[in-house]
Amino acid sequence: MMRINLLPHRAEKRHARQVQFVAFSVISVLLGGLLVGFVQVAISAQISYQERRNTYLKQETAILDKQIEEIKKLREQTQALLARKNVVENLQSTRSDVVHLLDQMLRILPDGVYLKTLKQAGNKISLVGFAQSNARISTLMRAIEDSPWLDTPTLVEIHAVTVAGTRLSEFTMNFNLTKPQAAASPAPAGPPPAGPANAKS
Repeated sequence: MMRINLLPHRAEKRHARQVQFVAFSVISVLLGGLLVGFVQVAISAQISYQERRNTYLKQETAILDKQIEEIKKLREQTQALLARKNVVENLQSTRSDVVHLLDQMLRILPDGVYLKTLKQAGNKISLVGFAQSNARISTLMRAIEDSPWLDTPTLVEIHAVTVAGTRLSEFTMNFNLTKPQAAASPAPAGPPPAGPANAKS
């Protein structure tokens, strides 16, 4: 009877399978390594791009902050200039008002009335003075009402005092400083007179 030894053939098959497994494993490891490397490269590129973007945004933010600071300074300077302009205009207006007030007081102050104090707060005027009689105070109030620059006189207080041996009436009066109304503009000229009608034949 003839016997065939199959062990070497089986060993060869086993060895071939082992070689295939090793080769597959090596290929899998290589492919896995390539995939991991590719992912790492992609992630590194994304991180680098994001870092560059962050740096750019920080630079632009710094530029915007500087521009905002400059705009803020310009706005503050503009407000300061406007405030100075308003102060100058108010001073000019107040100076003009004081001139008109003093001029009017010199014009309307009746004989026998003497000023003690004259205070101005905006358009409000407070006057303290002495008068030889109450009638002279009434004359002053009428003169204030008739003045184009003064109006609304109000007698706040009046009482008798003695000054240098003379009996006088000390009074306190309030009134307003106004501006005279502009002169009425002349009425517009009417249509030219019509010429004589033509006679009909």
